[in-house]
Amino acid sequence: MDKHSKLIGLHDYSDSHGGYKIRTINPKIQSGSTVLFECYEDMQLSHQGQYSGVTYGTGGLSTQKAFEKAMCSLENGHSSHAFSSGINAVINTLMAFTRSGDEVLIVDNVYGPTARFCHKILTKYNIKITHIESSIGAEINEYINDNIKMIFLESPGSNTFEIQDLDAIVKVAKKSDIITVIDSTWATPLYFKPLDLGIDISIHSATKYICGYSDVLLGCVTINKKHSKEFDEYLHTIESYTNAHDCYLALRGLRSLRARLKAHEQSAYEIARWLESVEIVDTVIHPGLVAHPQHHLWKRYFTGASGLFAFTFKEKYSEQKIAIFMNSLEMFGLGYSWGGFKSLAKAKQYKRNGEDVHQGKHLIRLSIGLENTQDLIEDLKGSFSKLN
Repeated sequence: MDKHSKLIGLHDYSDSHGGYKIRTINPKIQSGSTVLFECYEDMQLSHQGQYSGVTYGTGGLSTQKAFEKAMCSLENGHSSHAFSSGINAVINTLMAFTRSGDEVLIVDNVYGPTARFCHKILTKYNIKITHIESSIGAEINEYINDNIKMIFLESPGSNTFEIQDLDAIVKVAKKSDIITVIDSTWATPLYFKPLDLGIDISIHSATKYICGYSDVLLGCVTINKKHSKEFDEYLHTIESYTNAHDCYLALRGLRSLRARLKAHEQSAYEIARWLESVEIVDTVIHPGLVAHPQHHLWKRYFTGASGLFAFTFKEKYSEQKIAIFMNSLEMFGLGYSWGGFKSLAKAKQYKRNGEDVHQGKHLIRLSIGLENTQDLIEDLKGSFSKLN
C-alpha cells in the first residue's frame, strides 16, 4: 500500500468510556511534565538507564511520537525527531555530531540561518566551516581531509535553486566515513527521499509545506540506523521536546500534503512557463524546467516539484525600481518563509561561491500558494506594467 494512503487510512487512536472504546482518526493532544510508571520496578530500570519508555515530558509524549512515526515512515528512516523550528532541527543536528577540531563542509546555497549558526557559533568551539560549490558533485573529493566530519547539503537551495550531484557526493563521503546531511524542505518527503540515496540525515522545516498554513514553527530530523543511537543519546542529554499542539497540526498537515502539494506544483509550473514568455523577464529559475542548469539532476532524484522558484529581469533594475514592482503586488504578500496557502514574494541579490548570481540582478522569489493561478498571473502583469 502507498505510504501516504496508509498514513491517512490505517490509524486508530483509542480510549474508553462507559465500557466502550472511543475510536478517533486523530491522536489526542497529550501534554504534561510528570509521566507515571506502571510499577516500582520500571522506575528502578529508569534509574539504571535501562528503561526504554518515556520517563518525563521532555522525552516527547504521544502526540509528538505520532508525528515522528509518520515522518519516519515517509522518509524511509530509522528514527525521526521533532524540533521547535526548522533551524532548531539544523542546530541540534550540527551540535550532535561535531566536536572541537572537526571541519564541516556546507554548500554555498545553504539556508542563511544555517550558515550563520555555523560561522557565529560552531567556530567558537574550534570547528572549521568551509563553503563548497552549490552545484558540486564528484569534485568534492578535492575538499576531503582527515578532519572532515560532515557534509551539509541543500538541494535545491531555497533561494538560488542549485542542485548537487548527490550520488557522487555520497560515494565520496562513504569512502571516507563522513556524515552526509541534507536540508530537504523544498521537495517534502513526497517528492524526494534522500535516505534512499545513502544520505545519512534528512532535515525538514515542517513549518513550510508539511504544516501548510503558516501558523506553526516546527522542524524534523530523520536519521538512518547507523547514526540513530548517537543522536538519541544526544537528545536524551539535552532533553529536547516539541509542543504537542504543533505536532498535532503537523500530523494533520501531512495527511493533506499530497493534495496541497500537487496544487502548488501545478500552479507554479503554469506561472513559471508563462514568465518564460514575458518580454522583460530574463531567466526563470525552476528546477523542473528544462532550462535549469541542473534539470538532469532534478529528473534523476525528484518525483515532483514544489511551488517555490525565482526569476530575474533582463534589465538590472535599481533598488527603487524593484521596490516599485514589489510594492505594486496585491495577491502576493511580502514576507519570509514559504509553503503556505498564501502566495509570497521576496527580492534579493545573491552571491554564490564569492561571485554575483545572475550578474548581480535581484532574484524575485515566488512561493506560489493556493489562490487562482490566473489571478496570480494578473497580479504579476499589473506589477510588471509599473516598470515601464
